[in-house]
Amino acid sequence: MKLTPELVALTLRDVSDDGPEPGWTPLSEAELDHLVDRIEREAGNDPLLVFAYGSLIWKPEFEAVSRQRATAYGWHRSFSLKIERWRASSDQPGLMMALERGGQCDGILFELSAERRRQDLRALVAREIRYREVIDMVRWVSVRTEIGTRKALTFWASTKRSGLTQSLPIEQASQLIARACGQGGSCAEYLHNTIVDLHAEGIRDRNLWRLQALVAADIIAAQTT
Repeated sequence: MKLTPELVALTLRDVSDDGPEPGWTPLSEAELDHLVDRIEREAGNDPLLVFAYGSLIWKPEFEAVSRQRATAYGWHRSFSLKIERWRASSDQPGLMMALERGGQCDGILFELSAERRRQDLRALVAREIRYREVIDMVRWVSVRTEIGTRKALTFWASTKRSGLTQSLPIEQASQLIARACGQGGSCAEYLHNTIVDLHAEGIRDRNLWRLQALVAADIIAAQTT
């Protein structure tokens, strides 16, 4: 991999917390509970499954009772969500991953514990959905596993109606990822961690591999200017 830990380290710097994402409204505790209630109703008595395709793979922050490979058909990973907080700033915006329509996406399917379902689900939703404007990015998708097709919850699955994501030319995406850093780390670090963990799961996303090579080259170029 061209995007080495040494290059990632060059993108990290101290960035202060500048508050919420500009233009987005923080979700209230009542709105969070309402969203969790809705998800639990939709799940019914079935096990609550979560499809992870990015940072949830390497940092789920809950103890799953099971995990297995799964594929979401009709979706693919894309650095299409522009951000100005967490791993970016208003001075240097960055990009995070979302699921966009088309293709297929290999990931990991987690099953939440029945005993801790409400607690773990609420913590997960609070981590992923912090703003009122992005509630629609939580959705159910059909994924295929070795034992058949399952319904799974996933986050940041975009639609044209949401208007929150925009596919960019890979060269433009690479420049944003190479430069952006926020209080949560850098976008390059996020890309690197995702590829490493996907590789550990036996998953190779060719688009991410092409992107990481461009990001590495952009980081090197920035050091010589």
